[in-house]
Amino acid sequence: MDLFKSHLSKALVVKGDLETDGEVHIHGRVLGQVCADRLVVGSSGYLEGDVIARDVRIEGRMAGRIFALNVTLDSAADVTGRIFHNTITVAKGARIDARMPWRPPSYFETLETLPEARQ
Repeated sequence: MDLFKSHLSKALVVKGDLETDGEVHIHGRVLGQVCADRLVVGSSGYLEGDVIARDVRIEGRMAGRIFALNVTLDSAADVTGRIFHNTITVAKGARIDARMPWRPPSYFETLETLPEARQ
């Protein structure tokens, strides 16, 4: 499956939405929505926006909403927002300023567009 893996380097800044059926690794900055099968925000990466994915791993910084069946927050993760998940793993040292509501797997199977933000 390495064929469907995209890496956005440290020097790259993306302003806009990303969509793929594969895997995205962010090492630079992304300002926008990401839809992918798997998302990894690397230790030098920053994502400001919403995510819809099957699996999400945050090693760097993220501000926004995550909608993912499986979420992993590494020890250097710094997350602000909301994390809608079925399973979540949080390493010791991760910084989280977020609500983390659990959702059943069926919630993610029918998720095609982002729910509206509630105030």
